[in-house]
Amino acid sequence: MTNSDNMSSTTSISQTQAWLESLRPKTLPLAVAAVVTGSALASWMGHFKWPVALLALLTAAILQILSNLANDYGDVTKGSDTGKRIGPMRGMQKGLITAKQMKNALKITVLLSCLSGISLITVASNSPGDIIGFLILGLLAIVAAITYTVGTRPYGYIGLGDISVLIFFGWLSVLGTYYLQTRTFSISTILPATACGLLSVAVLNINNLRDIENDRQNGKNTLAVRLGGKKARYYHAALLVTAMLCFAIFTLLYLHNWFSWLFLLAFPLLLKHIVQVLRDPTPEGMRPKLVQMVKAALLTNILFSIGLILN
Repeated sequence: MTNSDNMSSTTSISQTQAWLESLRPKTLPLAVAAVVTGSALASWMGHFKWPVALLALLTAAILQILSNLANDYGDVTKGSDTGKRIGPMRGMQKGLITAKQMKNALKITVLLSCLSGISLITVASNSPGDIIGFLILGLLAIVAAITYTVGTRPYGYIGLGDISVLIFFGWLSVLGTYYLQTRTFSISTILPATACGLLSVAVLNINNLRDIENDRQNGKNTLAVRLGGKKARYYHAALLVTAMLCFAIFTLLYLHNWFSWLFLLAFPLLLKHIVQVLRDPTPEGMRPKLVQMVKAALLTNILFSIGLILN
């Protein structure tokens, strides 16, 4: 093999790695957790449907990838992803992915999300009202995924990312998955949907605490920046405690077996996480806490879902 062949191979590997970094597969458990929780609620009501659950998982995963790619594109083009950022450098920041390539990737991902979403609605919906309603919700989800950091006034730069995550990773994902399988809405499901959303918000908050100094310097006014490091840490604790309370209240009101409380097995992990976050005032200290929070959120949702299915 010649030197030019070696260089071409290395560049190819580097680009492949760069795209994997931009796709951020480690964030996919958040999208999966919401659909799993919604499907478990549907199963609890005796209306679980495999085709709907699988298409919902696929759609949620593609939308998460779309959000990740748009986030990279928006942050780099706006100059907020600098060399001082504590988080990992990704493809565009490294110069391995051009703006044009990322735009094309965004277009392809939007197309895939549309195809997956339409397939989901076709399989799950019968009435024209449901079809129109979920088409609108799907389009809103695509717009929200892109405009978090892209556009003239991205909402992630004015501190509205947290409420968006609660809506799309909690209420819309869980309640939507539940409705598409049961064709009904139950007010009781708002509690676990809120809990699921709050756990996802906690993941975003840790990410923002990690990048708080860089974001502040570059005009990205996340909620963590607006609150300041100390208050954002108390806010983080409140998110996790409230999420567990939502699960607990739902369990007390609607479930009546000891295994319904399986989600409490995750509480020591969450409590340890809260203590560590409160005690570490440094942005650098939040870097390992991000993966820890993703795992804790996924574990909590899975344990709660197992309790539901066993009921």
